[in-house]
Amino acid sequence: MHLVPDQQAGAAEWINFAQFLAVDIRVGKLLAAEPLRHARKPAYVLTIDFGDIIGVKKSSAQITEHYTPEELPGRLVAAVVNLPPRQIGKIMSEVLTLGFPDASGAVVLFTPDREVPLGSRLF
Repeated sequence: MHLVPDQQAGAAEWINFAQFLAVDIRVGKLLAAEPLRHARKPAYVLTIDFGDIIGVKKSSAQITEHYTPEELPGRLVAAVVNLPPRQIGKIMSEVLTLGFPDASGAVVLFTPDREVPLGSRLF
């Protein structure tokens, strides 16, 4: 599921506004992070609270190069909440946590720079 896009490519093809709205990106607070055991690539299982409407969801994230499990709880993150769940190793990943690659390709989490209500939708 982890796509490694060409970082040197230009912008993707245009989409219409309805297509943009079809991708439901919400903010959540990390409650816990644990190593995903037996994964082919190092990853964490994240437990994320998206507030009362979306609830608490799990996500697999390959973010081990920049983050430790101890420093992640309490952080706000952005995730796509309307993709079908996907089996990743022994866990069911329910949301796609978003990030950007650094210069070496390691994931840096996409996060708001101020507090916003849990479950807030990106627009």
